[in-house]
Amino acid sequence: MPPPATPVTPGFPAPPEDRRLSPHTGWTRAHWEAVADRLLDALPPFTRPDGAAVTPPGPPSWSGPQVDGLEGFARAFLLLAVRLAGAEGADPAGRTEHWARGLAAGARRDGPGGWPDITDCSQQIVEAASIAVGLHLSRPWLWDRLPPTAQADLADWFSQAVGRRTRDNNHVLFRVVVEEFLDSVGALGDRTGIEAGLDRVDEWYRGDGWYQDGPTRRGDYRDHRDGKIHQGESTYEAGERFDYYNAWGFHYYTLLWSRMAGPRAGARAAVYRQRLHAYLAQYVHLFGGDGAPVHHGRSLSYRFACLAPLWLGALEASTPLPPGLTRRLASATLSHFVRNGAPDARGLLPLGWYGEFRPSAQAYSGPGSPYAAGKGFLGLLLPADHPVWTAPEEELPVERAGRPTALPVPGFLVHGTREDGLVRLLNHGSHYLVAPPGARRDDPHYAKFAYSTRTGPEVGGAALEQRLDNHIAVVSPGGQVSRRERIHRVAVTDHYAASWHRPRMDGDALPAACRIDSVSVVIGAWEVRVHRVVAPVGYTVREGGYALADRDRLRAGVSGTHATVRRGDGLVSAIAGLYGWTAAHVRHGQGSNAFGPYSAVPYCSAVPTAPSVPDPDPDPATATAPLRESVHVSAVLLTARGGDPAHEPPPPGFSVAVDGPVVRLDLPGHASWVVRPGAPRPVAGGPGVLRPA
Repeated sequence: MPPPATPVTPGFPAPPEDRRLSPHTGWTRAHWEAVADRLLDALPPFTRPDGAAVTPPGPPSWSGPQVDGLEGFARAFLLLAVRLAGAEGADPAGRTEHWARGLAAGARRDGPGGWPDITDCSQQIVEAASIAVGLHLSRPWLWDRLPPTAQADLADWFSQAVGRRTRDNNHVLFRVVVEEFLDSVGALGDRTGIEAGLDRVDEWYRGDGWYQDGPTRRGDYRDHRDGKIHQGESTYEAGERFDYYNAWGFHYYTLLWSRMAGPRAGARAAVYRQRLHAYLAQYVHLFGGDGAPVHHGRSLSYRFACLAPLWLGALEASTPLPPGLTRRLASATLSHFVRNGAPDARGLLPLGWYGEFRPSAQAYSGPGSPYAAGKGFLGLLLPADHPVWTAPEEELPVERAGRPTALPVPGFLVHGTREDGLVRLLNHGSHYLVAPPGARRDDPHYAKFAYSTRTGPEVGGAALEQRLDNHIAVVSPGGQVSRRERIHRVAVTDHYAASWHRPRMDGDALPAACRIDSVSVVIGAWEVRVHRVVAPVGYTVREGGYALADRDRLRAGVSGTHATVRRGDGLVSAIAGLYGWTAAHVRHGQGSNAFGPYSAVPYCSAVPTAPSVPDPDPDPATATAPLRESVHVSAVLLTARGGDPAHEPPPPGFSVAVDGPVVRLDLPGHASWVVRPGAPRPVAGGPGVLRPA
């Protein structure tokens, strides 16, 4: 049964549904226009009188209130430009003049409301890119109608970005599109910076449509204590970061750059279209049946900005998705957020996921940061008679067949179930290592073993340090919990994924030989995790399942080595300790999860008793105890079919046999899985179904 399409957000003027054209969502182009208008029309009370700064309620970023005001203006202006261009200049609400005044006031560098100058590695470069793209998209109705003095002021302000140093990641593209806009209006003399920037970004392309967000080793970092940028002092390992910046960063700006450049884009445009086509073939699997995106990575307050590449695929005729599927997915995602309170009753997008939740936001995000969500409205650039708007909606991949799908480049195994429309991302590759001087280098939006479309990691308060959900840790006798920082991928297939990591504690207090090898095997709705743990004698081993969150306190139950958490709507998170675990528990939290004020995590624990093993490379400084090797097997479940007994205990008839480091998994009707965590090929057998005798 399709989810209700009628939004619950107060003040949203919901257009009539069309269940013939859109049998799954009921949404049409009119709904998209209505949401865009709602977002824009909520901002005047938070806009400076001259129109050049927009600052919704919320704490400032580390860039300060002046830059935050520019950020709010730039990101909302991009939405205004898309809305204006999609209506071919029609503006019955009379918004254009207001935004044109803001452009003129902000670009006047000697004026009282002028935007901050663009400096090296500044947030101003980021926001200049949004303004440049918006001016390009709305050129006949805005740029071309601005007074010559305003055009000159804007070109002068943009010119400060030419040749500027940027952060060595997706930020390179911000300078590229600013320079391309300047070239398009005859205000750039040398294109070498554009080509050099695009060449740099090409170095981070890893295949299958995926870009890594910057090099693995970097020499630039922002000190999180004061926001200052440091460059060239030393290099550090930054991780292999794959996330939604592929969607709202790399593909977004490379394809829009191609459109801005026109014939100047040359052969690059064809390459970018091919990469987008490959990306969308995988990206479509990261959305649940209700349209919810997997909650993973940073800048998640951008929300439906993740839809940008879907629309670009249609705009550039570079998508493997049928038109009806493109609109279905986009409308399902936007309506999912609207139904869950984003925008809120004021029409605003606060920092958070649905409602406001500051702990999941980054320090670089100001209160206007979430208006990057405007990138998700690019579909309005398609004419109303385009097949994307006129073709009947189609089912999403998870609704047609809930089978696992390997995304080997980022190291993801995407695990969907048709019965409940849930999609889970098992992470055995992508990791974000916090820059120096930070010593605790894990990030909960990257370091977990699993993420989903219905849950988020515990990131607030004490829960952040406890690292319970979707994490395996060794815990010292004093209570210190190990971190999963660098993830060394071993294998990612359509049925299992494997990786290993060295558990870290403050001061690297664990012996260098400590190691956790992990294998995830997908069996129906379950993920069976097999771990080989080398840790000091006397340390506890602990593993958690998915954190559930809700408006009210969650129900929980523990029986032996099984723990279950239930939400009132039938969503269930469970973990079953099948081998190597001695107890199960549930931790309740409050104010720690983006999905609701109350949360709970089921988890298992054990103090291994296997014989100790010698440390092959003892270090007197860290050898606090002899080491012990142990094997642990757990079954982790996240299902929306709560109450169905077949979906709550481990799979009926499932058995585990352990012989040293070798684990055999058996399920009636299936070939056995033989799992050797730590081996180059860690899984043999399965998942083929055996014919009955």
